[in-house]
Amino acid sequence: MRLAALAAAAILGAAFTLPAFAETKPVTPAPTPAAPLPADPYTWLEEMQGKRALAWVNRENARSLAVLKGDPRYEPLHQDALRIVNATDRIAYPSLIGRAVFNFWQDPVNVRGLWRRTTQADYAGAAPNWETVLDIDALSKTEKANWVWKGANCPPPNYDRCLVSLSDGGEDATDEREFDLKTKAFVPGGFHLPHSKQSADWLDDDTLILTRDWGPGTMTASGYGFVVKTLKRGQSLDQATEVFRGQASDVAVDPTVLHDAKGNKATIIVRAVSFFETEYRLVTPHGLVKLPLPLKSQIQGLFDGQLLVTLNQDWAVAPGEPTLAQGSLIALNLKDLEAGQPPRTDLLLQPTARQSIEQVATTRDRVVAALYDNVRGGLLTFAHAGDQWTRGGLPVAPNSSVGVVTASDLDNSLYYSVEGFLEPSRLSQADAATGQSSVVKTLPARFDASRDVVEQFETASSDGTMIPYFVVHPKDMKLDGSNPTMLYAYGGFQASMLPSYSAAVGKLWLERGGVYVLANIRGGGEFGPAWHEAGLKTHRQLIYDDFAAVGRDLIARKITSPRRLGIEGGSNGGLLMGVEFNQHPDLWHAVVIQVPLLDMLRFEQIGAGASWVGEYGSVTKPDELAFLKTISPYHNLKAGVAYPEPFFVTSTKDDRVTPVHARKMAALMEQMRLPFFFFENTNGGHAASANLQERAERTALEFTYLIRKLMD
Repeated sequence: MRLAALAAAAILGAAFTLPAFAETKPVTPAPTPAAPLPADPYTWLEEMQGKRALAWVNRENARSLAVLKGDPRYEPLHQDALRIVNATDRIAYPSLIGRAVFNFWQDPVNVRGLWRRTTQADYAGAAPNWETVLDIDALSKTEKANWVWKGANCPPPNYDRCLVSLSDGGEDATDEREFDLKTKAFVPGGFHLPHSKQSADWLDDDTLILTRDWGPGTMTASGYGFVVKTLKRGQSLDQATEVFRGQASDVAVDPTVLHDAKGNKATIIVRAVSFFETEYRLVTPHGLVKLPLPLKSQIQGLFDGQLLVTLNQDWAVAPGEPTLAQGSLIALNLKDLEAGQPPRTDLLLQPTARQSIEQVATTRDRVVAALYDNVRGGLLTFAHAGDQWTRGGLPVAPNSSVGVVTASDLDNSLYYSVEGFLEPSRLSQADAATGQSSVVKTLPARFDASRDVVEQFETASSDGTMIPYFVVHPKDMKLDGSNPTMLYAYGGFQASMLPSYSAAVGKLWLERGGVYVLANIRGGGEFGPAWHEAGLKTHRQLIYDDFAAVGRDLIARKITSPRRLGIEGGSNGGLLMGVEFNQHPDLWHAVVIQVPLLDMLRFEQIGAGASWVGEYGSVTKPDELAFLKTISPYHNLKAGVAYPEPFFVTSTKDDRVTPVHARKMAALMEQMRLPFFFFENTNGGHAASANLQERAERTALEFTYLIRKLMD
């Protein structure tokens, strides 16, 4: 499901993790504000490809790049970054399709990438014999296109036909084409869904169920389709049959088809009435059946005829029944749901207040859950027999992050990764049923971690809540306030910031004596739904207070000082950076603002902004408008204030948040004669980089800026 994956997408590398937001059209209807909004002199920069706007971008790019690339440290940093991203000994992470291992691979020769496959036995070896399935560079050359790989949907039971998703330059909008894995070619006359923001799944070998832009009046203000149709092989799009129609006020309506190892199938229409509230409907031979789930819940999969669901709110299943707690993983009987009867409901796992379920996957005989305890990961397994569920586990190193990479419902094969700030990623192959596992791939160390150590601290926020954070620092660090320190956080959309191995941070920052800090502020999901909800809408200042509290605690511990403290965040984290830049200019000396939201009075009209009202609130409500006015970075900028000199990083091809926010705030700073750096990549989508070479350039620019500001 599209919305289920949004908060899990890690798109800027291990140390720069951003959830993917909802898709959108570039222009959305203007909401009616509860009070008049201030005049905006820079709306002309909202024309993504406008001649005047791009001339401004080109000028600012040239000015900033001349300084940053002109720094003698840039090129060595760039070469280090290139060696990291282009290394051929990095882990080729697997994706199981049927019994084969697939991988998408990019390197200096295959810039756009190769989709390739091998056997599981061959993959376990040191040098797998990869077979190329689709060459994106060759395809782009042949079609004279700027294709960026967006994945493939290859359903059971045959696993031989796929819908391949291709994007123009990294946009969220895709071109979907039917692909034959046997012939390794697009199917002549097969399914082809042209460029649109769309979502499609397979009902059977000859039928798709999909949503897309069907024409005027079929897209939400957030840019999602809300009309679901079925499309038979050989039909044109205008011959598709409507199955369900949501409302234009919805965030999105998406279809998904779930399968389990026993041949059960559930076709579900997911209607997101807000970003965090969802209705689910089963498609049955007798019509649509609305599922009796609470609005704040998320379907995780299908297993042994049981629908797996995580709860983001307490749920009283039925009168007299025990209330199931927020954060729990439950299973509901599919046949009961299809019949419209109260379903048998089983509780698999109820996390404590300091735990969270970060991931759920299934194999043939096991449900697998990644459970985090005080931001440290573990893997649990669950078996189902009759009316009973039994629990097991898989081995995970202590004080690590863990994630299921891919799993098979043909057997109990499972690949999962384990990593830490200083421990390179290790990929294990496991049998989820027996619990046996072995490490099959280990990322070679990309930096010298022998001189560093990781500590976890806590500090009290403005309301007394204790906020945990990790500090990665030299073992011999002097507590004299002189240590160059980079503080990173996200703080939104229930996205957890977890320990991860970042070669770029290690090589370009830690090896130079820098300190790296990851703050687990509210708004994230580190301690379950309640940790997220504490900072929603008009309560959002708590998130910003949490971050400032961590900064002050670093200074109080004499780990660093305002002169040596820099901050970084992207997307929603870019908004966080903008707020901290405004509210506490005296605490930081460097601010990296990546693909940000910054205009919080017009955000509902920009990119996918209308879909995020559940997170931020809306200008149509007086109390929410009043609050948004207090935090909007674009509107709280003041001439004459001694702000740190920030670095805005964005992308012309970002059709999600869009570059508009960064452009407008930078232009306002220019008018106020406030210094800043600005870089807008012409490719890359919301990742601000479409390939490894662009990622290396962006990384080197950011660390050049940080070194100039914090180490000089």
